[in-house]
Amino acid sequence: MLDQLQQRILIVGITGGSGSGKTTLSRLIQKAVGPDKCAMLSQDSYYLDQSHMFDRDGGVVNFDHPRSLEFSLMATQLRMLKQGKTVKVPTYDFKTHSRMEKCVELTPHPLILVDGILILSQPEIVKELDFSIYVDTPELVRFERRLYRDVRERGRTPEGVREQFYNQVKPMHDIFVEPSREIANKVISGQTAFEPAILDLFGTYCKN
Repeated sequence: MLDQLQQRILIVGITGGSGSGKTTLSRLIQKAVGPDKCAMLSQDSYYLDQSHMFDRDGGVVNFDHPRSLEFSLMATQLRMLKQGKTVKVPTYDFKTHSRMEKCVELTPHPLILVDGILILSQPEIVKELDFSIYVDTPELVRFERRLYRDVRERGRTPEGVREQFYNQVKPMHDIFVEPSREIANKVISGQTAFEPAILDLFGTYCKN
């Protein structure tokens, strides 16, 4: 499907609620296309430093509101990538809630996947996307996946994850994420195998 968009660098946004499966989809696409032709850019890299405000696990810092991210920098770097320029992507430490000094260089690739829950809620990001996919997954499934990930990978407590999900993640999902489903170019289920959708959308990239 995307072979109709004839351009040197194609930027595709992949969104959906936290725990929907969007990052898994992104990784599967990159594997199918090949890392030499496909790069991933995560919204999570653009979190502002929250270490000075963080009080406790599941506390007052709302990581699911757009103001917690530097979308202006993200939009600038997407434009630079499309112009064929290498960018220095920030690195965020989720255990200390701080932006680290080191950056990661990202070079232009034929296909760039932009992964994040809020990307379609931000006009400046939507403007830089050539195509967008929304991964649609029920709330309970998303919560269970997030609970497993945050406790295992980010050093969170189950109680903190649960409090944060229902006090912040769900309300922000309802306000910012779910409405963005309507502007996505493609909506796919987060509970079925992704391979058919990948073949349908990225088959040409996989074959070359």
